[in-house]
Amino acid sequence: MKRIASLFLVALFAGALTLGAYKLFFEQPNYVVTANDQMPVFKTSSTPTSFKGAGINEVDFTNAAETTVNAVVHVKNVTMSKGRSSLAEFFYGSESAQRPQVGTGSGVIISPDGYIVTNNHVIAKANQLKVTLNNNRTYDAEVVGTDPNTDIALIKIETDKGLPYLAFGDSDHIKIGEWVLAVGNPFNLTSTVTAGIVSAKARALARVDQSFIQTDAAVNPGNSGGALVNTNGDLIGINTAITSQTGSYVGYSFAVPSNIAKKVVEDIMEFGMVQKGILGINSINVNTPYAREKGISEIQGVYVDIVAEDSGAEDANIQSGDIIKQVDNIKVKKFADLTGYLSTKRPGDEVSLAIERDGDQMTIPVTLKERQSLVLPVMGIVVKNLNEDEKKYYKTKKGVKITGVPESYRGYPLDDKVIIAVDDQEVENIEDARKLFAKISRYGRTSITVISKDGEKERFIFQ
Repeated sequence: MKRIASLFLVALFAGALTLGAYKLFFEQPNYVVTANDQMPVFKTSSTPTSFKGAGINEVDFTNAAETTVNAVVHVKNVTMSKGRSSLAEFFYGSESAQRPQVGTGSGVIISPDGYIVTNNHVIAKANQLKVTLNNNRTYDAEVVGTDPNTDIALIKIETDKGLPYLAFGDSDHIKIGEWVLAVGNPFNLTSTVTAGIVSAKARALARVDQSFIQTDAAVNPGNSGGALVNTNGDLIGINTAITSQTGSYVGYSFAVPSNIAKKVVEDIMEFGMVQKGILGINSINVNTPYAREKGISEIQGVYVDIVAEDSGAEDANIQSGDIIKQVDNIKVKKFADLTGYLSTKRPGDEVSLAIERDGDQMTIPVTLKERQSLVLPVMGIVVKNLNEDEKKYYKTKKGVKITGVPESYRGYPLDDKVIIAVDDQEVENIEDARKLFAKISRYGRTSITVISKDGEKERFIFQ
C-alpha cells in the first residue's frame, strides 16, 4: 500500500514538473492589442438615395405590360405551297396537291375598330389570315395595304365591340438607356413580355435601306410585328428583326420606329400607298479609302457627295461638300439619322437643314419632292422621270430617261435614251418602269422600246 502511494506521488510530481517546463519554455504568449485611433473618414456625395435600392427596382413595368398585352394579337398566316415535283408531273404535266403552310407572328391593334399594324413579312403571300386576341377570340383578317421597304403592313378585322388599342408614341425623342418592353407571341407563346433598354437609335442594317431602334429586350421568332413600348405604355416601335447565327435571340433586336410605322399606316389609309418625300442627295460610306482621304470618316454629320437633278436639294442650292448637322430639331451624326427622320415625311413637306459649308454654319429650308429616279430591278438600269424641258426635247409626254447603265449592259447604246415601253406595255413614270422591270425573267426574252435624242424609236431585245 505504501509502495502504491509513493508511486502516485512521484507521478504527480513529474506531471507538475513537465507542465511547468512547457509553460515556461515552449508556450508563446497571446496578446490582444487595442488602439484608440479613429477609422478614416471619406467625404461622399450628399445626393439622397432611394430606399428601394438600385434604379431597376424603381421602374414599374406592370401598368405598361397590362395595357399592352390586351392590344397585341397573334397573327396566323396560311399559305398554299406546291408539293415536290414528281416524275408524273414532269412527263405528263399532272399537278401535285397544294399543301398549307402556317406562319405565325404578332400584330398591334391601333384603333378600336380593328385596324392592326404588323410586319409585311408576317402576312406576305397569305391565302388566309387569322388573328387571335388576348381573350382567345379569333377573327378573319384582310390586308389593307403593305410597304415592303419598311416591312410594315396594315390589316383589319371586323368586330362589333370596341377593341383595346395602343397609341403611337414619339420615337424621335426616345433616349438611349431608356427602359422598354417587347410584347408578342414568340414560339406561339401568347402574351409574352420581355424587358430591356434602348441600345441604339437610327441603327442601319446591311442591305436594308431603313433606320431601326436597337434594344436588348429578348425577341424571338413569332415576336415579329409585336409592340415595343416605353414604361408609359406608348407604342414606340414595331419589333421586326434580330441579329443571330442560330435564328434565336442572342442579345440584339430591332424595331421599326413608331413615327415611321405611323406615317406608313396613314399613307396606306389615305392614299393606298406610301408617299415618300425625297431630299435628293447621296452620301459617302465613311469606311472607304476615299472617305478617309478626304477626312470624311472623322466628321460628325452627313457629307453631301452628289445632289440629284430636279430634287428638293438642288432647288434649295444644297451643294456637294456640304455637311448636314441637323434636320429640323433632330441632330444628325450619320446617314441613318437623316433617312430615318425623312422617312416620316411626304412630298411637299418642308424641312430645315442646318449645314456646314466651308466652315460656315447656315440653315436652309428644303421642300421634299417625290422620288425622281431609281435603280430598276433585274437589269440595274438607273432611270429618272422626265421634266418638262426633256419632254419637249424628246417630243414625248411619257417615259423615263436612262441616266445610268451597269457594266453588263454597256455594250448597248442606252445612255440618255428614254424608255417608253417594256414588252409593249407603256411606261409613264419610274413607278411604271419599276413594276414592269420587276416582272422580267432573267431566263426569258424582254423587249425595251426607247426614244433617242434624234426622236427615233428603237427596240432592244434582251435574252
